[in-house]
Amino acid sequence: MFKHSAQHVASYYAGTFPAAIPLRPTLEGRQDCEVLIIGAGFSGLHTALRLTLAGKRVCLLEASRVAWAASGRNGGQALLGWSCDMAPLEKALGLERARRLWDSMRWAAAELRALPERHGFDMDYRRGSLWTAVQQRRVGQLQQAQEEAASKWGYDALRLIGAGELGEWIDSPRYLAALYDPEGAHLNPLKLALGLSAAIEQAGGCIFEQSQVLDYREGPDGFVARTAQGEVRGDVLVLACNAYIDRLDRDLARRLLPVGSYQVATAPLAPELARSLLPRNSCVIDNQFVPDYFRLTPDQRLLFGGGCTYLGGIPEDVAAATRPYLERAFPQLRGVELEFAWGGHIDVSLKRTPDIGRQGQRYWLQGFSGHGVLPTLAGARAVADAILGDAELLALYQGLHNPRFPGGAWLAAPLEAAGKAWYRLRDLI
Repeated sequence: MFKHSAQHVASYYAGTFPAAIPLRPTLEGRQDCEVLIIGAGFSGLHTALRLTLAGKRVCLLEASRVAWAASGRNGGQALLGWSCDMAPLEKALGLERARRLWDSMRWAAAELRALPERHGFDMDYRRGSLWTAVQQRRVGQLQQAQEEAASKWGYDALRLIGAGELGEWIDSPRYLAALYDPEGAHLNPLKLALGLSAAIEQAGGCIFEQSQVLDYREGPDGFVARTAQGEVRGDVLVLACNAYIDRLDRDLARRLLPVGSYQVATAPLAPELARSLLPRNSCVIDNQFVPDYFRLTPDQRLLFGGGCTYLGGIPEDVAAATRPYLERAFPQLRGVELEFAWGGHIDVSLKRTPDIGRQGQRYWLQGFSGHGVLPTLAGARAVADAILGDAELLALYQGLHNPRFPGGAWLAAPLEAAGKAWYRLRDLI
């Protein structure tokens, strides 16, 4: 069982937050609401905000702090699409239904841009993302993605950048080509989460931190979730726990593998050096099976990640584990000071497809597989709409089959680790 904490992970985001992160109350006594949400990451926060603004009485319970897990410490890349890409969605749903999910992803990208102005918060939002190839045989994958985006999904904004032009975007000898997406973006995920939290409370919703749900039960009067010091009754239950669903719902937990993920942030770089690394300030992810990803922060640091551990642990020395990959991408940063290094767990589904659905009045969102900034918003829209009476989008997600990991996590983890090692080897060939 995962241990929760009253403190945020010592990430770049928490370490440089401009003010003390507000501490919200712990649940004490009994509360009554219409919608009970467990988990204050992006999935729970987006769902709570949409429902609160629609007039629902919403109560959100968080075991640790708002955005304590992946939502508050991720790479901050808001990329269109899902971890599985579009092919599995098209196979499961057919072209037209998969395109409706793609359209909902473009809606999420536009909605994310609008949220800060609408609710009065800042999240260091910068537009532009690059999907890159480091092997010649994978340049064709970028070309195919561009063609399919236009022909299948009606998205013709992607731009292929060849080797001759790539130096204007990334000062690295590692990359051969890139696909630029003007609707992709990067941002500070902790600022986004805390902005959403404040908007929820301003609209009348309740958020309780350090209120781990020990169990929940369903009865004739709805759902009751019990914590160490209180309980909440709700007509509707939304489980938004992701990698930390753990023992709370064993059936949902068996459809996830908690995978360790980690990254670093350099000390502030000289402004001219920072600008030379990424002249157009796009975020970057490559198309290897185990990708590197990186971006510049507003205070001129390079935030770099890509390591993951399928056995669930985090390296004892994250900086030492990550440095070789950072210096491989940017040899000019050899020996640079790594001021922050942190990690945690992400929720990986067997097919890397999102696991979003309902059973009666119990809803869930999980399985974002390391690609959740935009997909959590798209999924929250589907769940919130269904609770409000329109289940059309949710039905699309329910058309995706997310099986249990064979043998449970104790067997799945070493099998996935072996698979990762094989694909990491293929990345080098």
